[in-house]
Amino acid sequence: MQSEPQPLNSPEDLRAIRRVIREGGNPLTETDIPRWEDQVGVSRIVNRRVVELEPLPTPAKVLADMPLSEAAQNLVVSSRDAIRDVLHGRDDRLLVIVGPCSVHDPDAALDYAHRLAALRDELDGELLIVMRVYFEKPRTTVGWKGLINDPDIDGSHNIRKGLLLARRVLLGVLGQGVPAATEFLEPTSPQYIADAVSWGAIGARNTESQIHRQLASGLSMPIGFKNATDGSVKAAINGCYAAAQQHGFFGIDHLGRACVVETLGNPDCHVVLRGSSHGPNYDAASVAGAMDEARAEMPEGSAAACGLFVDCSHGNSGKDERRQAEVVREIAARLAAGERGIGGVMMESFIEGGSQPAGPLDTLVYGRSITDRCIAWPQTAELLRELAAAVAARR
Repeated sequence: MQSEPQPLNSPEDLRAIRRVIREGGNPLTETDIPRWEDQVGVSRIVNRRVVELEPLPTPAKVLADMPLSEAAQNLVVSSRDAIRDVLHGRDDRLLVIVGPCSVHDPDAALDYAHRLAALRDELDGELLIVMRVYFEKPRTTVGWKGLINDPDIDGSHNIRKGLLLARRVLLGVLGQGVPAATEFLEPTSPQYIADAVSWGAIGARNTESQIHRQLASGLSMPIGFKNATDGSVKAAINGCYAAAQQHGFFGIDHLGRACVVETLGNPDCHVVLRGSSHGPNYDAASVAGAMDEARAEMPEGSAAACGLFVDCSHGNSGKDERRQAEVVREIAARLAAGERGIGGVMMESFIEGGSQPAGPLDTLVYGRSITDRCIAWPQTAELLRELAAAVAARR
């Protein structure tokens, strides 16, 4: 294995650079700290708005230092296969992606996973439960970007720490016997964590992105494409179609080297209805319309032509956890009445209900979201049991 690249600047240099930035200065002109351009003989005409390039450990080193246990590997493989069976209609259970809007406290995330594990065992005959373990948050403008980007929730953006912490959380969730789901946002981060993920999402802001469609084409798990923020289901269907094709694109390998990535295509992509700025789209007519559109565009037998997901949060509930619970109950009633086409649902849930402003961990209420409002754990357990009863009734 190749040796790890060493940072050009010392920790003291980096602190000095960040101090100048905090004071409103420009460290490119107000410090004489050496830059990588000086080291390799490149003109400083490049990277005029880049303060520092800090090398990260290679994906290969991180995976070697923090490997999946044999039990975790078996759980990832078996849960991916089970999700495919649900998507293709070979398993009549309902797939439920449930968990916090975003992980900000590793201890609380593992506490939640422990609670979910018991319910997963209890309801396994009717529900395939996968924990929502989201580390990257797309922002409409600016804000906290997630555990990987800013693990200390203080604007320090210690991404090296965040990557390792995210992987440690995934290993802990799998150690509880619960498979994990996440949204893929940065095209490089999957090299560090994707081996521990059983279901992935491409978010509404990225569903039309060529980069994310290419990324999905090479990922090893089923991927849900959310409808666009304006409500366009066509964009998500196009994403599924594009991701099912072979692609070649720029990327990095597990040794961190720039390379051309060639993919086989991912046949397990599907649509996720998440509502929009114009209102919800989880009603029976919207589900039926989306399925008709998907079947017209996608090959027969593809995951997208067999069923779809409903995200009960976001535009489908106005990000109100009380309304989100009502949406779950409405879907449960429709499933119990025999409605087909909905293969899975997504719920945002945490130990405590609601949300709170982001801030350093020691200032926060334990187990409460710092992004979107979440359903509290006691009500989550009730809703999961109601969904399980609905699946039993549908049978």
